[in-house]
Amino acid sequence: MGTNRLEAFSDGVLAIIITIMVLELKVPHDHSLAALAALWPVFLSYVLSFIYVGIYWNNHHHMMHVVKHVTGSVLWANLHLLFWLSLLPFTTGWMGENHFETLPTALYGLNLLCCAVAYYALERVLIANEGRDGLLAQAMGRDLKGKVSPLLYILGIMGAWFIAPWIGLMFFAGTAGLWLVPDRRIERLIRGR
Repeated sequence: MGTNRLEAFSDGVLAIIITIMVLELKVPHDHSLAALAALWPVFLSYVLSFIYVGIYWNNHHHMMHVVKHVTGSVLWANLHLLFWLSLLPFTTGWMGENHFETLPTALYGLNLLCCAVAYYALERVLIANEGRDGLLAQAMGRDLKGKVSPLLYILGIMGAWFIAPWIGLMFFAGTAGLWLVPDRRIERLIRGR
């Protein structure tokens, strides 16, 4: 079967995730700047998670662009990714509402790690499905960013847990920075053909 339904479903779930996250931004009942400033942890955690959802949406779109067909195993691998992404509103909200305390920040990092592992698993299932000569396998190559990201999340979780939550946040934001520029490997491959 083609990828259209998988892409449409994934786009819908990601849109709902962003909607849930933005609904967690509660309007202050005071008109002062102090009331607005008190929301900075919630807003900052929202911005970071919005960027992450955008990164996953963008890379998922590119990946599906070079895939010709999907199987049941691809559908389940995609659902596995969507499951971990769907937990982002919870971990984002908990971290922001608790002003980046140790446990919520470490759990947020664990959620990011699970998303990364699930994305990598989806990528591997797609490559197995399309074959080693497929466009996705050619585009991914050694996938250095995909292999380094989980390590950075683990360092961030450990930093948040054992040193200070802001250390974890630096790793999480830095990892997002690695992916902020869309992955051009697939675009280069398509342009080269």
